[in-house]
Amino acid sequence: MALQRVRSPELEHDVGRTPNLGYEPAGTYGFVRFLEHGFPNPLVRWHYHEEYELHLIVATRGKVFVGDYIGQFEPGHLVLTGPRLPHNWISTEVPEGGVALRDMVLQFADAPLRQAAAQIPELAEALPLLERARYGIEFFGLSERMRERITRVKQLHGLQRFAEFTELLGELAGSNDYRLLSTVQLQSFDDDAALARISGIVDFLTEHYSENFSMADLCARLDMTESSFSRYFRRATGNSYTDFVNRLRINKACQLLMETDRYITNVCYDVGFNNVANFNRRFLQIKGMTPKEFRRQSEARFGQVTNG
Repeated sequence: MALQRVRSPELEHDVGRTPNLGYEPAGTYGFVRFLEHGFPNPLVRWHYHEEYELHLIVATRGKVFVGDYIGQFEPGHLVLTGPRLPHNWISTEVPEGGVALRDMVLQFADAPLRQAAAQIPELAEALPLLERARYGIEFFGLSERMRERITRVKQLHGLQRFAEFTELLGELAGSNDYRLLSTVQLQSFDDDAALARISGIVDFLTEHYSENFSMADLCARLDMTESSFSRYFRRATGNSYTDFVNRLRINKACQLLMETDRYITNVCYDVGFNNVANFNRRFLQIKGMTPKEFRRQSEARFGQVTNG
């Protein structure tokens, strides 16, 4: 099991000049930039940038990372991230050959909008939304309308594009059906090599979280001391190594509890825990309820689970 090599944040700017990746090249757009791409794609990695990003998933399911938040996504997943907030969407359920279009994205800068809001009172209505976005916001019930609006932004230019964008922004600012994702505003890495390294670590843990290896094993692979790795990992993800792996495992356990009828004891071992008491304790700590209560609530909301 080798850690994946991940290219630097400059990759995003480099591939922006490649039309088939769905990026609008610099100079062809104004304040609002449209992006889209399929999966797999070299841009799918732990990263951050200076712009706000409205990210709509249209195909595949998988794991989402926003700051210190770890969760699941599926088509219709709609998230707004703020400047320098690390994020990544890793598709884990993908048809053979991948998908041509996985997500639709809008990016826009912070300073011009705030400067304009100081002169145009109507734009100031969006400022509370921008503050919330520093933690990442997941919206509910807006996916279809946002897809229509993002598509129109893609098709429009100049003042018409900006007018459509302000309507979109107003709809997001007026929504009360949302949740904040990250519990902290992480201090992102300024060093490209460090960011690439943590991206490789996150990808590795996402793939191998259920296997029995320790932080010492991972440190040996990275040629780092455990104390250095602990500081480095917490700065990048907002979690200790143990908490991060536990979150990944509990996230997978939730999926199994919702989608299968496997015994809770079996789910415990499936996701990498070797002690049922520890599994129950960690589940309660992270989800605020026991695995049994979680399954009962899921059945009440989504219906009887399928045979797993």
